[in-house]
Amino acid sequence: MGSNLRRLVRPGALARIGVIAAAVAGSVIGFGSQAASQKASRAIYKDSSQPVERRIEDLLSRMTLEEKVAQMLSVWEHKDRIQTPEGDFSAERAAQAFPNGLGQIARPYDRRGVAQSTGAAGAAANQRNRNARETAEYINAAQRWAVERTRLGIPLLFHEEGLHGYVAPDATSFPQSIALASTFDPALVERIFNVASREMRARGAQLALAPVVDVARDPRWGRIEETYGEDPYLVSEMSLGAIRGFQGTSMPLGRERVFVTLKHMTGHGQPESGTNIGPAPFGERVLREVFFPPFERAVRELDAAAVMPSYNELDGVPSHANRWMLGDVLRGEWGFRGAIVSDYFAIREMVTRHRMFANLEDAAVAAMNAGVDVETPDGEAYLHLPELVRQGRVSEDQIDNAVRRILWMKFQAGLFENPYVDAARADRLTATPDAVALAREAAGRAIILLRNENNLLPLDADRIDRVAVLGTHARDTPIGGYSDQPRHVVSVLEGLQNEARGRFEVDYAEGVRITEERIWAQDEVRLVPEEVNRRLIAEAVETAGRADVVVMVLGGNEQTSREAWADNHLGDRTSVDLIGQQEDLARAVLALGKPTVVILLNGRPLSVNYLAENAPALIEGWYLGQETGHGVADVLFGRVNPAGRLPVTIPRNAGQIPMFYNRKPSALRGYLFDTNQPLYPFGYGLSYTSFDISAPRLSRQTIGLSDNVTVEVDVANTGRRAGDEVVQLYIRDDAASVTRPVLELRRFRRLALRPGERQTVRFELTPDDLSVWNSEMRRVVEPGTFTISAGPNSVDLESATLTVR
Repeated sequence: MGSNLRRLVRPGALARIGVIAAAVAGSVIGFGSQAASQKASRAIYKDSSQPVERRIEDLLSRMTLEEKVAQMLSVWEHKDRIQTPEGDFSAERAAQAFPNGLGQIARPYDRRGVAQSTGAAGAAANQRNRNARETAEYINAAQRWAVERTRLGIPLLFHEEGLHGYVAPDATSFPQSIALASTFDPALVERIFNVASREMRARGAQLALAPVVDVARDPRWGRIEETYGEDPYLVSEMSLGAIRGFQGTSMPLGRERVFVTLKHMTGHGQPESGTNIGPAPFGERVLREVFFPPFERAVRELDAAAVMPSYNELDGVPSHANRWMLGDVLRGEWGFRGAIVSDYFAIREMVTRHRMFANLEDAAVAAMNAGVDVETPDGEAYLHLPELVRQGRVSEDQIDNAVRRILWMKFQAGLFENPYVDAARADRLTATPDAVALAREAAGRAIILLRNENNLLPLDADRIDRVAVLGTHARDTPIGGYSDQPRHVVSVLEGLQNEARGRFEVDYAEGVRITEERIWAQDEVRLVPEEVNRRLIAEAVETAGRADVVVMVLGGNEQTSREAWADNHLGDRTSVDLIGQQEDLARAVLALGKPTVVILLNGRPLSVNYLAENAPALIEGWYLGQETGHGVADVLFGRVNPAGRLPVTIPRNAGQIPMFYNRKPSALRGYLFDTNQPLYPFGYGLSYTSFDISAPRLSRQTIGLSDNVTVEVDVANTGRRAGDEVVQLYIRDDAASVTRPVLELRRFRRLALRPGERQTVRFELTPDDLSVWNSEMRRVVEPGTFTISAGPNSVDLESATLTVR
């Protein structure tokens, strides 16, 4: 993509990235005159006692067109223009490059501008990024320039990534998003992202490019690990938890809070061919029923501050040019008042990838007409906005509306009063003991028990003399994409060694090496030669033969499932099988007949058919974060009773894809020579105890079109161990004016029960839960019957009938 940039920007534009020539004669740059400074000091926009709206209008009235457009720009790839070759912020270089100020700086933790990339989104491999103190000092220096050395003293926004914790050196790394979804615990997610926001804000950032609220329905897609799964309701609930953790529930923004950016609107999670940024070939009904709901609820219920459109196209229109989606629906129907922030280089990609426009000027006009307020990561297309205003292709009113939304965030974050942070405090608030403890708790709550033949688990340490730990990622722990380096990552091997002290011996063998490296940002992915793995397998079998119990870690890593952000940086697959010789290792070890626990650490759902039938115990862990080893040990030895549930359907092979539980009745008729059933259904997960879930009881058998109904479900722990059950409530619209899914999740509750304890769970269903987008694309409740079902997953259900009149 970088090679296309020079062809797209007019001659001389690259040399003036961010340098928008002032159109107003006598415009004051730098410190300005003493009279102008005294006048500004009395300005309404600097008076914190004034209403935010009045401060915004006062400041906007003082800004030149060029100063307004500068607020709509970011800098990342070209941070060399604002810093020294060593990476220190330079006020002098910033003043030269951005004489009219600047809206925001992207990813201040990284050293972009020192270590350059190819011009694509993503990270640079093998780069040492800034620690907490260095990031805070960099941000303070940049704010000092913006506040003290630009004409109007408008502070900067800083945005960072925060997919499963703050992405920065030493910050706390929690389980990956798909693992967090497996907890079915929005309150836990809220606590996690409160920690992430605390660590991020302590370093000086105010805007998180998170959460990802895409509904994901194709496991070939490498970014499925970044999502909360395949169900709109589950994704919505987990996303709302994340938003409450990041942003809170009211304004002004708290001192340890950051604004959220909902990503990526929309259709991104089921791309054509399963390849990243592929077209989303869906009609309006699928968008409204499947992909829109998490965004809509985040906007309506929690006033999410920002939304990021997706790279893909919808019905021939890229999201960044989609006036219907961003204007009519997002702003018009849902009342979104925040900022629309472009994805990295996405406006440019309407020229280079979608081939929709011939130049950046046309792309800028389309993005502005769609309502995109900010171009990230650098100003390219939006550099042309002053000229486009003068040409009459973009109105200054459009510019003003965008800038109002940007300034709103800056005022609500308190940046005009408190632009600086305490660098020493930033380090103290990083990876605190409570944060690390929460990471361990989350790892344990995310783990899904898929198989437990003859109750092999939990293990009894007093009956074990020797454990063999196998697998390259039992020692070298993958934690997933959008991660930096935590202060310490506990491997499965370390967790079991800690468990073993004074009780049993632990031996280790690598078993199978999957890739030569596991560097997420590295473009090339090199698989390990078979002959190397044959030798490692032989060594592993020998090690396993001496053990009483085998713990085998299989799955993937950050190179086998990841964001494909460039043509030379791919991350999607045509298969969902285990990579390389991992199944060969499993067959050889299981042939020994030893008690064997297989732990999957992976980003995408894997079709582990052989393991599902032959492994005595099988655990899905996804990526469990920096406390992986402790979380695994807690579950293996029974301190934590696993209660994670699958947030996605696991297919038996890629030929079944797309496969999701809330399919239409005409889908999956069947296949020659194979089954149409999944390997594991949505919502599935086992426990060390047993539960009984009753059929649902309705407060009324018949209700009106506008009525609510209460549903009660009894849950009992019928086993001998305390444990958690996840009660799942589904509906089926039995007959409607348009086809309806065979099943739809409408509520869930994770609850802890002691042995013999019984609880009654109450759910309230509203007309919205029973509504349908009819043939006229109106959301209505239609009379008829609904099947209301409850159970521990999407298959094992008890039902009752509700009539709506």
